[in-house]
Amino acid sequence: MNMFSRAAAFTPARPEEILRQVNPWFILLTFVLGLLANIAPASGVTLLLRPDFLALVILYWCIQEPGYVGVGVAWMLGLVMDVADATVFGQHALGYAVLAYSAEYFRRRVLRFPLWQQAPQVAVLLVVCAALVFVVRFVGGAPMPRWTYFVPPIVGALLWPLLSVLLQWPQRPSRSPSER
Repeated sequence: MNMFSRAAAFTPARPEEILRQVNPWFILLTFVLGLLANIAPASGVTLLLRPDFLALVILYWCIQEPGYVGVGVAWMLGLVMDVADATVFGQHALGYAVLAYSAEYFRRRVLRFPLWQQAPQVAVLLVVCAALVFVVRFVGGAPMPRWTYFVPPIVGALLWPLLSVLLQWPQRPSRSPSER
């Protein structure tokens, strides 16, 4: 029975549930983990399906905590990603900055829906971010990628509900035994 009550903690927060304030160090940790997930070596199907985890984390925090994470933070993280990925300087910065601006613009709209209905909206934002990175690469002389270039944003949108629950978990108040 105790195992099921712990599993219930990995559900989305209910609208009436008041979450604790997020720790800025936790936000920084999620950015580092997103960056490491992006630059981790991969090949084959994993490389084909791997979403831009840093973009997902930026999108989540821009929607959930716009006071901490905004366009400037996204721009700086994009520059770090450009250096880590050894790509054209500024391509991820531009994509992440537009992603952060779009997240702030559509924040209230996205938050009105349950997580599974947020996923298509997240997919559109991630595709726009990937398209901007693609345009900068193409203008910089990179060859035209295959159609599979736009698969990772879709996979990222499918991971959105799980990512949201995981990143929200430390903010959830501990429940007393009578509430479980």
